[in-house]
Amino acid sequence: MFSIILIASLILTIVTIVMFLASILSKKALIDREKSSPFECGFDPKSSSRLPFSLRFFLITIIFLIFDVEIALILPMIIILKFSNIFIWTFTSIIFILILLIGLYHEWNQGMLNWSN
Repeated sequence: MFSIILIASLILTIVTIVMFLASILSKKALIDREKSSPFECGFDPKSSSRLPFSLRFFLITIIFLIFDVEIALILPMIIILKFSNIFIWTFTSIIFILILLIGLYHEWNQGMLNWSN
């Protein structure tokens, strides 16, 4: 038993030393101005490389993700229908879909689903 603990602590010590040395040796010592600048065929950029992003695209993406997760959560509920209590299953399904419909109504009421403004 003592030999297993000794071998485990020796391996842990060696792994810690190797990770510490790898961390020290992998750091860059010199930050060069040319290497930190954006690459555009060797020329200095004429304007900002960041383009303005429409918030509408982001909101539509978030709404899509919410309903995508909804599908991923509803599909297993259909599979467990025959293994669970029908009353509890129906109650859980209705509550889940009701919460999603309230969220959809809120998005619609706030005007997030209207594309043209």
